[in-house]
Amino acid sequence: MRKPIIRRFHLFFSSFFIFFIHIPFVFAKSKPLMVEPVSFPIAAMRSGLMAFSELMTEFENKADNLYQSLRLNLLGYSQQAFEYAITGLDKLVKMGKIEHPQILSIVDFSQPSSHKRMVVIDLQKKLVLFNTYVAHGRNSGNAFARDFSNTPETNKSSLGFYETSHTYIGGNGYSLRLEGLEKGFNDNAASRAIVVHGAAYVSASIAQQQGYIGRSQGCPALPLLQSKPIIDKIKNGTCLFVYSPNAQYIQQSKLLH
Repeated sequence: MRKPIIRRFHLFFSSFFIFFIHIPFVFAKSKPLMVEPVSFPIAAMRSGLMAFSELMTEFENKADNLYQSLRLNLLGYSQQAFEYAITGLDKLVKMGKIEHPQILSIVDFSQPSSHKRMVVIDLQKKLVLFNTYVAHGRNSGNAFARDFSNTPETNKSSLGFYETSHTYIGGNGYSLRLEGLEKGFNDNAASRAIVVHGAAYVSASIAQQQGYIGRSQGCPALPLLQSKPIIDKIKNGTCLFVYSPNAQYIQQSKLLH
């Protein structure tokens, strides 16, 4: 009689022991499954830009129609400036230089500073977002900007294509840093502190009083009330093209040919 009883106790304690040692596994939290990150090829990552590049090709083929549909002719903007802007932007997109190519800003220095010679365009929506005054460097000229430089301390404007960077608060208030993309023409923009900012000397009233607006130290300065909304629209990787019918720039710029 004692052997069956002992056997039962043995079975009971064995079962209890097995259950006890499995408790941590029953209540343990399962660790998340670690998945290797998927690596996409560069072309796939930039598919949005590639699609935009195709759109740019269409724009180049129909630049005249787009120029007319945006009514840039009625605003006084040079068609040559617009076509050069489209050509250069297309090349920059293909080079992967511009993060947000749908926004294009053009400063047309073929016009006097008493005219609204800066335009901001949404190319995808085919809309003019802003059309306003913009200053040139004090040593580039009075009413017209005719003399340009990439050299520090010259207080002259620099021609060519820029990529907009980040904003900051400086001596001229809310400002936007620029990266010059054309060697020899504007690649010293950062070291020269050439930025977009607002200025009290840029206004319609000043233009009417003296025939031209105030001039900067080389920065494309904007009217105070419009500077922040424009900066917020064009910041962080859009294209800014500063144009003049300057023979040296037109002949030597690698982005125009």
